Amino acid sequence: MGKSALLVFLSLFLVLANAPAALASAQTSDSTVKKTVKTSASANKKAVAKARARKHAVIAARGRSNTASFNKNEKLVKRVVMVHGRRKVTFQRVAFAPAVPVLPPVLSAGEQAGLNLTHDPLELKSSVALVLDQNSSEVLLDKNSQVALPIASLTKLMTSMVVVEAKQDMNEVLTVTDEDIDREKHSSSRLRIGSQLTRADMLHIALMSSENRAASALGRNYPGGLPAFVAAMNAKAKALGMTEAHYVDSTGLSHLNVASARDLSRLVMAAYQHPVIRQYSTDAKYVVEPGGRPLQYSTSNHLVENPEWQIGLQKTGYINEAGRCMVMQTTIEGRQIVMVFLDSRGKYSRQADADRVRKWLADSHPATLTRVKIADRQS
Repeated sequence: MGKSALLVFLSLFLVLANAPAALASAQTSDSTVKKTVKTSASANKKAVAKARARKHAVIAARGRSNTASFNKNEKLVKRVVMVHGRRKVTFQRVAFAPAVPVLPPVLSAGEQAGLNLTHDPLELKSSVALVLDQNSSEVLLDKNSQVALPIASLTKLMTSMVVVEAKQDMNEVLTVTDEDIDREKHSSSRLRIGSQLTRADMLHIALMSSENRAASALGRNYPGGLPAFVAAMNAKAKALGMTEAHYVDSTGLSHLNVASARDLSRLVMAAYQHPVIRQYSTDAKYVVEPGGRPLQYSTSNHLVENPEWQIGLQKTGYINEAGRCMVMQTTIEGRQIVMVFLDSRGKYSRQADADRVRKWLADSHPATLTRVKIADRQS
C-alpha cells in the first residue's frame, strides 16, 4: 500500500515537472503555424495584385496600340463595365470636335465706309445700286452710285472690251503658264498649267464662268504683255468717261481694281454693242477641251437660266473687299434696263436685289414710275 502511493506521487511529480516544456513547445508550434498562414496569405495577395497589374498592363497596351491609327480628332477613353457580374476595363475611341478659333468677319470696303447703313424704299441688300433706262440714260434708282469701290470680276467686262476691240486673232491658241497662277487670293482653277485653248474659248469662259487663269492669259498675250493690256484698259475707261475707274490687272483679283456704279453703267452700255460679249456672257453652259478630257463650265449667274428674265448681258464678281457684285442689261416690260449692284452681302443677295427691282419696274406704270434717289455716302 505504501509502495503504491509512492509510485503515484513520483508519476505526478514527473508530469508537473515536464508540463512547462510541453506547453512552451505547443506555443512555439502554434506560432509557427500562424506565421506560415500569414506568409501564405501575403504571398497570395501579392500574386493576385501582380496578376491584376499584368491584366491591366495588357489591356492598356492594347489600347495604346489602337491609338496608332488615331487622327488628331480622336482620343482614347477608359471605361469600366460589368460583364456577367464582373468588372471589365475597356478602352474606346471617341471623336471630338477640335476647337475652332472665332475670327471677326472681314468687312468689305463698302462696309468700312458705312455704305451698308444706307436705306432705300426697295430694301436692297446691296450697298450701291444704279438702275437706268438704257436708251434714254434716265436714272430710275440711284443709291451711292458715285462712290468708287473694288469691283472684283466685273473687271473682266473691260478685259473683254480690250480683247475684242484690239481685233486679235480669236482662233490663236493660248497656253496657260505659271504666270497665270493666282498669287493674290490663291484661288483655284480648272485650267492646269500647260492647258491650251483658243483666244475665243478663253474669252468665253472668262465672261461666262469668271475663269481667272483664262482672263490672265488674255491679258498676258496682248501686244506688249500685261502692262500694255492694263494701260489699254485704263485708256478705254477714260474714253468712256469712267472718271472713278482704275485697273491694275485683267482678272479683278486685286482690290485695286475700282469703279463707281456710274462708271460701270457706261461700261455695260458700251460692251452691249459687241455681239460676241453679249453671247459669251449670257451662255448657260459651255464645253472646252484644254487637253485631255473635256471640261464643262457653267454660268456664274443663275438668273440667266430663269425664263422670267430676258438678259442681254451680265457679269458677276466677288472678293472679300468688294462683296457680291453684278451688272446686267435686261428687258423689262419692253424697256431696256441697265442694273448695277455693288457690295452685296450674301451669296444670292445681288440676284434677289435684281428681282426686287424687276418687280418694282413691272408693277409701276412708266408715266407714274417713282424715281428713287438716295444721297451718296462718301467715305
